[in-house]
Amino acid sequence: MKKLNEEKILLGPSIFASIDNAPMQFLKDTGCEIIENPYKRRLTKEELLDLLGNGVTGLIAGLEPLDAEVLKISKLKVISRCGVGMSNVDQIEAKKLGIKVFFTSDAPTAAVAELTIGAMLSLLRLIPEMNKHIHEGNWEKRVGFQLGERAVAIIGFGRIGQQVAFLLTPFGCRILAVDPFLKSVSKTVQLVSLENALRSADIITLHCSGEDCVIGESEFKLMKRGTFLLNAARGGLINEAALQKALDDGVVAGAWLDVFQEEPYKGPMCEYKNVLLTPHVGSYTRECRRRMEMEAVKNLLAGLQE
Repeated sequence: MKKLNEEKILLGPSIFASIDNAPMQFLKDTGCEIIENPYKRRLTKEELLDLLGNGVTGLIAGLEPLDAEVLKISKLKVISRCGVGMSNVDQIEAKKLGIKVFFTSDAPTAAVAELTIGAMLSLLRLIPEMNKHIHEGNWEKRVGFQLGERAVAIIGFGRIGQQVAFLLTPFGCRILAVDPFLKSVSKTVQLVSLENALRSADIITLHCSGEDCVIGESEFKLMKRGTFLLNAARGGLINEAALQKALDDGVVAGAWLDVFQEEPYKGPMCEYKNVLLTPHVGSYTRECRRRMEMEAVKNLLAGLQE
């Protein structure tokens, strides 16, 4: 491994190498100077600018706001995103400035897809609610739904969406895929328009990229009464006020949200017992974190050594 003694590396993710120290050691062995996230949470723009001002040339990135202003001020040579989504990085500006940008394309796929299936089953069988009742001393049985009888719409049929479809196949679901970038899918999946998916689905799960709203007031009006909605992609994909109304009206029977426009989340969804909330933990398995962090480090070092 080529020594990189003159390089300064900032670690953006708050829990980097907390599961396995191997990625950190791999980075240290290059001789570069490492600056850790001192706040142990997502960095704000001001905090990021302050830390980058120390002559940082390489960034292991989480979801920090890497907009044009930040990139222009920085001395970054390489951004290595520890994850898949790139909506927090101004890639056009990075290219103009000659900053190499990488992401860990495959690492989170299995972890996010498995959590999605777990959340789906939890919602349908009312597992969190019954668990809460028993812990409170109440023996109250609830009747739910079987997954195998449902039509599931997967909005965004990339790596994670396809893995969700693969995991659903043994249940015997009718699987609908929505993705404007695809012209064909496997025989076990129907490729449909967003409108057709919303009208037909019993369960809708979001796995698309970007921050633009996909499910808003007009989309909720197309859904069947009693639909279940899941989001493990980006918080901005669902209009929260419209979701509240859909929950109040019974259009949405239950929802799982792992991502939010503002995190940590303390909003009105906390008041709904039929809304399952998790703190953006799609990639938080030991296996996934090890793989993703090591891949991010290798991408960073490859970029610096080119």
